[in-house]
Amino acid sequence: MTIAYDFGDALYLNITNRCPCDCNFCLRREGEGVNSGQSLWLDHEPSLDEIKQALDAVDYNRYTEVVFCGYGEPCERLDILLSTAQYIKDKTTLPIRLNTNGLSDLINKDLVEKAEKNSTNDASSTAKLLAKCIDRISISLNAPDAETYNALCHPDFEDSFNALIAFAKECKHEFKEVTLSVVAHSLDKEAVERCRALCSELGLPLRLR
Repeated sequence: MTIAYDFGDALYLNITNRCPCDCNFCLRREGEGVNSGQSLWLDHEPSLDEIKQALDAVDYNRYTEVVFCGYGEPCERLDILLSTAQYIKDKTTLPIRLNTNGLSDLINKDLVEKAEKNSTNDASSTAKLLAKCIDRISISLNAPDAETYNALCHPDFEDSFNALIAFAKECKHEFKEVTLSVVAHSLDKEAVERCRALCSELGLPLRLR
């Protein structure tokens, strides 16, 4: 079972296979993983202790950053994500990046609603929680509008695109580094340019992947 794996000069962490989207372009449709002979399909969701054991075997000097990104949406396990990130912070000064579909507030709706009900200021959005131990965040925009997004990503939640945009706006206030991304080959040129315009309106950079 692969929890920690190398990709480029970064250490990637694969903590869940759950995801509320089924994107047409997802790598999960194409194979077992990103590295030859290394499957990212988990036979069970690793416990925090199992993740710590994998991290304890890591030589952090080999990497330039740690990235939460596997065959699933890391925010599906928000509590484990936050605990793991803090564990890494206690071990290294490497920056930590989260690659996410931006639907964390919908995935963790109960937590958000509870925080809003209690009128707390530190957890009304999961972005605020994530910013406590994550340095960088990359959000998969994937489309310039809700209709295109739904056709490409097939989200479980209604109004996912607007929730994604709201999350991105919140992240802009909470993080020093926020990037939106699209899979260029999944969109025509006009749609990509509309994504650029949307990102410009949001005041956030766009990365083509």
